[in-house]
Amino acid sequence: MQIPAGPSFVHWHACMAHSNIEENFMKKKCILLVCGFGLWMGAVSGTRLLAQASPQRIEITAKRFAYTPGEITVKRGQPVILVLKSGDVTHGLRIREWNVNVKAKAGNPAQVEFTPDKEGDFIGHCSVFCGSGHGEMIIKIHVVA
Repeated sequence: MQIPAGPSFVHWHACMAHSNIEENFMKKKCILLVCGFGLWMGAVSGTRLLAQASPQRIEITAKRFAYTPGEITVKRGQPVILVLKSGDVTHGLRIREWNVNVKAKAGNPAQVEFTPDKEGDFIGHCSVFCGSGHGEMIIKIHVVA
């Protein structure tokens, strides 16, 4: 490209400077567009992951001196929401392996969320003294892959 001589040189220089500004602006727009698309794809992927790991909701009713159901099965790594209801007096449910301890009064359910991190069979116990059969009040939790 030839650089013109004389007064038109100023005009040519201004045009070239303007062209460089536009070029830089377009580069920045493209970078922002690519980054925005990447963030959007990450959000979509994250939503899919969250959908795959949605919590399993389990309702348990406690009544002297048993839980209904007496056994539950959950998946390792999948979040669990336990909803404890009481049919008579205040009861609790404690599962040591996941530091779970929830208490429910009659007519006032309570819930707790946890994620089992190991497979096997576990026992939950009533954590609120509820009478003479309190010590036998257990629930079995089976954690599978």
